[in-house]
Amino acid sequence: MSKSKDAAASGLILKYLNDQNRPYSTQDVFSNLQREHGLGKTAVVKAMELLAQQGKVKEKVYGKQKIYFADQDQFPNVSETELKSLDVKISELSSKVQSVQQSCRQLETELKDLNNSMTTEEMIKEIKELKQECSRHQEKLQKIKSATNHVTPEEKEKVYSERKQYSKEWRKRKRMATDIFDAILEGYPKSKKQFFEEVGIETDEDHNVTIPDV
Repeated sequence: MSKSKDAAASGLILKYLNDQNRPYSTQDVFSNLQREHGLGKTAVVKAMELLAQQGKVKEKVYGKQKIYFADQDQFPNVSETELKSLDVKISELSSKVQSVQQSCRQLETELKDLNNSMTTEEMIKEIKELKQECSRHQEKLQKIKSATNHVTPEEKEKVYSERKQYSKEWRKRKRMATDIFDAILEGYPKSKKQFFEEVGIETDEDHNVTIPDV
């Protein structure tokens, strides 16, 4: 890196440390300034070490980590009254920050709801499609109402009654036939399948039919 870039990086970091007036590691400063100013990690480390050597910032070593902060001698002494005033101001600003954050969360929720809602164009299209669908159903209903081949409740009841009767008779005859076959098979020397084949018996199962539940 050129001397002009080194000087620019040092000046930028010195201003940042003085403005923030709090301790930072080289990683902290790199993370905070890299995106906006494009500083490389090596350049940050070199600049902060140089500033410490020049006495422009203070350096403290904690184990393997170095911490840098602004030289406090450059700042004027603050009285107890000024400190209390600053504490009050900080408290007020903190309250404002919380209020703004809450407002932001509410706005984010509203924005999310709006993004998930249909646009006016989408709503108009949806209404048009629903009206067309409703019209088709009304037309179909009208055709059904005007038809002359309706099944009356009495006719429907008669069909269900006959279906129940036939199913009952079907089940009764199938049970009788099964009892007869079982009696014959007791003295039949071959298998049930062979017996059915020789006699020519076809079962419901052969034709994949079952007695309806009624």
